[in-house]
Amino acid sequence: PPFRVVEFDIMYGEGVSKTGELLDLGVNANIVEKSGSWFSYKGERVGQGRENAKTFLKDNPEMASAIELAIRQNAGLVADAMLAGPEPAGDEDEGANPESELRPV
Repeated sequence: PPFRVVEFDIMYGEGVSKTGELLDLGVNANIVEKSGSWFSYKGERVGQGRENAKTFLKDNPEMASAIELAIRQNAGLVADAMLAGPEPAGDEDEGANPESELRPV
């Protein structure tokens, strides 16, 4: 439908603020807790005020990526199979010869 409304931060010299989006989406999904002006993630205070929290997430990319992953999982954008990683290589049939399956055309 036309005329959808979106909100995001455009920072001078930086572009769209990804950390600001992480905070906003995290609060909306109840992943990041907001109490007054304080932002917290899993009981750890991220910052007082939105700008301080954004700075903290820029300085701590591991926490920012954990919040992003939690948001994506909450939205159903990350499948459990993708999170499990590759399967061990030992599961393949070791006796199979791939060349024996090839036939001339």
